[in-house]
Amino acid sequence: MSQLVDTHCHIQSILDDSADFTAEKWRKGGEEDPDNVIREATEAGVSKLICVGTDVSDSINAVNFVKDRQNCWASIGVHPHEAKDALENNDWKEKFPDLCKQSNKVVAIGEIGLDYYHQHSPRIKQLELFEQLLQLARDNNLPVIFHVRDAYDDFWPVYDNFKGIKGVLHSFSSSTDNLEKALKRDLFIGLNGIMTFTRDQGQLDAAKQVPDEKVLLETDAPYLTPSPYRGKVCKPKHIKTICEFLCDLRGGSFDEFASQTTQNAKNLFKLN
Repeated sequence: MSQLVDTHCHIQSILDDSADFTAEKWRKGGEEDPDNVIREATEAGVSKLICVGTDVSDSINAVNFVKDRQNCWASIGVHPHEAKDALENNDWKEKFPDLCKQSNKVVAIGEIGLDYYHQHSPRIKQLELFEQLLQLARDNNLPVIFHVRDAYDDFWPVYDNFKGIKGVLHSFSSSTDNLEKALKRDLFIGLNGIMTFTRDQGQLDAAKQVPDEKVLLETDAPYLTPSPYRGKVCKPKHIKTICEFLCDLRGGSFDEFASQTTQNAKNLFKLN
């Protein structure tokens, strides 16, 4: 069986008993055992997972979660929704550098970026935090998992001020114009379940045009469940469904595409 990688999931939140929105979604989906989720993924050929943090406590949870789980890694970051609170507390400045130094299983900074669709934090706060976290990535020589929604006009100038930073545009669903800009900058493109249910032909056209060597597969579990499983909680095992859909969309062999995207993940995140 071809091996696959879920480069973006939030399964560490299954063990979070707080009122966190992601943890609540897992509970509503009836999932209480992250190791069962990992087993299901393994049975579907998904052999490696990256657990992505969205704030300080979630990032710490992710690092602790992956510590003794052989095929799991962590990314630490602050989602743009949380920018205002993060700048007021500034606890990430103390915690994140230590996490980078203490754990060899921290493979990226993210998810970080700009979200002008919801704007739970003011744009100026998002931009301020984004620049600070990009500097953290540079200081620790780590790639970045970027969250960008309706904000590319501001994203590109900020990114271009940090030459040499590698990364992936998580949950890419933008235009071929932004795809071209991303590829010129040697960024990877994260494709997930959105492609299986979008009605936007422009998004599908862009997904067709990403070179195989620049695609990363992701679920964003528990979110963005692919068709035909809409209405159920998304899990890393659904990477196989996403991969099958993209092969049908783009043409080509499942095994070759799975192998290439797995190698892409290993290359960017230095997974062993």
